[in-house]
Amino acid sequence: MTLITSSPAVSVIVPVYNEDENVPMLQAELRAALKSVDHELIFVDDGSVDQTVERIETAPNVQVIRFQKNAGQSAAIYVGLKAARGSTLVLIDGDLQNDPADIPRLLDEIVRGADLVCGYREHRRDTRVKRLTSQIANAVRSRYTKDGVRDTGCTLKAMRHECVSTLVPFKGMHRFIPALLKGAEYRLVEIPVNHRPRRFGQTKYGLGNRAVRATIDMFGVRWLLSRRLNYKIREQN
Repeated sequence: MTLITSSPAVSVIVPVYNEDENVPMLQAELRAALKSVDHELIFVDDGSVDQTVERIETAPNVQVIRFQKNAGQSAAIYVGLKAARGSTLVLIDGDLQNDPADIPRLLDEIVRGADLVCGYREHRRDTRVKRLTSQIANAVRSRYTKDGVRDTGCTLKAMRHECVSTLVPFKGMHRFIPALLKGAEYRLVEIPVNHRPRRFGQTKYGLGNRAVRATIDMFGVRWLLSRRLNYKIREQN
């Protein structure tokens, strides 16, 4: 039985939007994957119009944050990160394509000294068109932001709590978490993770609604990184 404390070791943030068929199974898988870990689950409902919230099982370590209307994945992730109390924070999609069984491996990398652990989908269960466009987008983004991450579109990540202060809230932020943290000299690690085909519902964030925005965001992040304050306080003798 998991011990619930006022400040859990791990906070898992799950952005959800119209995932009423997926949420019960995801919650059961998270419970199994984290059975030996002191944790909390934070579901951020991005304005769902189905029964997503009603199907989230209540528990002392489960928090649900509801938006009045759809605000986007970045907003859901940022609000969840700011609400989290754990010393280590985990991000995972609500559509069951990320595998909760991979979370302990991400946590192990944090214990070994990483500040941010990024999962990358070694064998993606998506259409050929989606895989190809993602590969091109990742290559271009990595070149211009110099984050060195091969799959920033994979939501499954773990980070130390202090990393949150480095993030800048803007639409599209979730794609640039590695760039923002690397620019602040945090240590990044990548590990391969399982990727599963979507069983229920449909993709909420398609190619058409992100390509142009992501390109604009990429140049904005590059400018932001070039203007970052860089200083260290001298130790007092």
